[in-house]
Amino acid sequence: MDIILITPAPKRSRAGNRTTALRWAGILRRLGHRVVVATAYADAPCDLMIALHAWKSAPAIARYRRLYPERPLVVALTGTDINHDLAADPGTTLRSLDLADALVGLHDLVADAIPEAYRDKLAVIVQSVPASEERLPPTTRTFEILVVGHLRAEKDPLRAALAARALPPASRIRVVHLGGAPDPAWADRARAEMQANPRYDWRGEVSGARVRRFLRRARLMVLSSLNEGGANVISEAIAAGLPILASEIPGNVGLLGADHPGYFPAGDQAALARLMLRAEQDPAFLERLRAHGAARAAAFDPAHEQEAWAVLVARAAGAARARAAAGIDAARPAPALLLP
Repeated sequence: MDIILITPAPKRSRAGNRTTALRWAGILRRLGHRVVVATAYADAPCDLMIALHAWKSAPAIARYRRLYPERPLVVALTGTDINHDLAADPGTTLRSLDLADALVGLHDLVADAIPEAYRDKLAVIVQSVPASEERLPPTTRTFEILVVGHLRAEKDPLRAALAARALPPASRIRVVHLGGAPDPAWADRARAEMQANPRYDWRGEVSGARVRRFLRRARLMVLSSLNEGGANVISEAIAAGLPILASEIPGNVGLLGADHPGYFPAGDQAALARLMLRAEQDPAFLERLRAHGAARAAAFDPAHEQEAWAVLVARAAGAARARAAAGIDAARPAPALLLP
């Protein structure tokens, strides 16, 4: 198939949407498809469109559907779609869902976040990561806790730093934060936090290779987001054997499972501080966190993700054929046709 993959993130961006689009393009090419990644739709003919982000990619989705009403369309739901756009602009977002032959979610709780009428279209495809190299020796001077993510409000990026302020003097915890600051105001806040807080070290945007090295070396990772669509850094941490503390939000629970022992209420730095200190002081707790991740590692296997995409592409194409044969308006495909 000739596939156009739409992402709102521009070339050379290190935003999650761009990274995800490029990963998916690689998977689809390994399945034998020809893939073009674009930020907008320029009317080029193709056999299938995959649009990442129901709201931001809405113009491309609508234009493709007008030009090719009989061809398959897949819409991938991001965290912003689920946690913001469905409420802020339901008309635009739901229109994209109406037009799609299939939907993609990135964690197991996405179905709970969308209207029931669209759930038959949904396939959950967890983002995978190749098996990591062996763990690196941790630093001995500090108990290094890693935060990976750009400084954006929805990531609550300074929560681990603020939690570290409450730790007792004897603690050796040091928070190392990897991630850029798209808004200069966030960079100013991070620098100010470093000056006031000796336990916090913001390194800015770094290469993927350097991130992976830190993942293999750190003692623990904190993911403090207020909302997520299915953070790939969870996959990366699990592949690297790195224990995780995470805010208890659907996007994290949908990847780590309800029984993960390292949750804290989103935004609750006192609860996070207690968990960080416990991880430093209680080796058995740290091992429980690691073992929980190891037990879920199979869900993040690249072979599993590739097979899921093969099934979804075939399913979307079949749904489009069935819709056309039944004479159904492309804007309102019947959910029953999308069942396996």
